[in-house]
Amino acid sequence: MSTRESFNPESYELDKSFRLTRFTELKGTGCKVPQDVLQKLLESLQENHFQEDEQFLGAVMPRLGIGMDTCVIPLRHGGLSLVQTTDYIYPIVDDPYMMGRIACANVLSDLYAMGVTECDNMLMLLGISNKMTDRKARALSRLLTDLSQIAQPGKYHLHLYHIRVMKQVFVQKPCGLRTVEVCTGNYTPDNAVPGDVLVLTKPLGTQVAVAVHQWLDIPEKWNKIKLVVTQEDVELAYQEAMMNMARLNRTAAGLMHTFNAHAATDITGFGILGHAQNLAKQQRNEVSFVIHNLPVLAKMAAVSKACGNMFGLMHGTCPETSGIRMWA
Repeated sequence: MSTRESFNPESYELDKSFRLTRFTELKGTGCKVPQDVLQKLLESLQENHFQEDEQFLGAVMPRLGIGMDTCVIPLRHGGLSLVQTTDYIYPIVDDPYMMGRIACANVLSDLYAMGVTECDNMLMLLGISNKMTDRKARALSRLLTDLSQIAQPGKYHLHLYHIRVMKQVFVQKPCGLRTVEVCTGNYTPDNAVPGDVLVLTKPLGTQVAVAVHQWLDIPEKWNKIKLVVTQEDVELAYQEAMMNMARLNRTAAGLMHTFNAHAATDITGFGILGHAQNLAKQQRNEVSFVIHNLPVLAKMAAVSKACGNMFGLMHGTCPETSGIRMWA
């Protein structure tokens, strides 16, 4: 990803103190329904849990569990399948342009986890917080209107809709995305075997990095961690997290085919432990995933410990953003 100048609010006729993250109390994908609650709500939709492959219009239905990344629907036209996913995300960085890239990368990662490398269409619904003045809303729209640079790396069509939301619907500012792809091939993430090696494409700790970056302006929170991390450490971790979250997993999806990966998932709202559990349940063979080491953004493990593990980073439950890929 090419480097880009840091976001300067004054360049867009905004106050120097403008912070996008101040318009939401919810952060990233960590505001989603807890994993155990969601699975209980959805388990009735899958009565025959992986007992056997099902047939649909003469095609084999993939054995995808309710906790996996996408919906795959075989079509009646020559071995094609419709792969689609829907996601939403709240602001976690203050640069609106980078937030747009992160949102796109986050939803596309669900497709990449299925080995899909091309996306036909993406729909983005941008909710403008009713806490914003008209001037701020126009400035935000300017930053996100020309999204050709965001769409180009993934080679997909992007449709953007601006929605002025009412307070009764959303108090915060969400960004919802839906992707659709028609593809061929029969890759399914359920063939892990003993001896497979788990590979992560990005380091963990993105949620910690963006959270503590906001703490730089909150003395009572900064005082909790200032003995284990410097302001420079936080800035470096924040920049690395932002660039990692905006980087697509498209190359990893291609490598999955090159090296005949047996299983894959992306790591987002449920943390590495939650998504690893979902992936293990999906497998045809009896396997156990053993994770010895966790690659983490510099200093973020120490920050998490200093906070009493409130983030759950070292327990594997910390939400991540933009799909850190795990494949075997």
